[in-house]
Amino acid sequence: MANIFIVDDSPTEVHVLKSILEKNGHSVDSVDNAEAGIVQITAKKPDLVLMDVVMPGMNGFQATRALTKAPETENIPIIIVTTKDQETDKMWGLRQGAKDYITKPIDEAILLEKIGSIL
Repeated sequence: MANIFIVDDSPTEVHVLKSILEKNGHSVDSVDNAEAGIVQITAKKPDLVLMDVVMPGMNGFQATRALTKAPETENIPIIIVTTKDQETDKMWGLRQGAKDYITKPIDEAILLEKIGSIL
């Protein structure tokens, strides 16, 4: 299936996402901060990125904007996966270049549906 990259500073969230994705045939890589995410995503060119927002240092909105503006990563779709559930957060995330926005806790069916609609 797809190579999916997770950027999230919560080991628990990474474990939950990785379990869902691997169970459904995807390969998964992850890092725990946005700066490392940008480096790894640029190098590995995954099929899709799942991006948390609230992280130490650079946040997920900033990382999404950086990835979608860079010529080498602009075509890699990003889904923001976050606890930030306000409509203004969602609109801001989409304006940064994200293809979709999911709030935590993760609903497996919704996650897989959104991934399927992008890939």
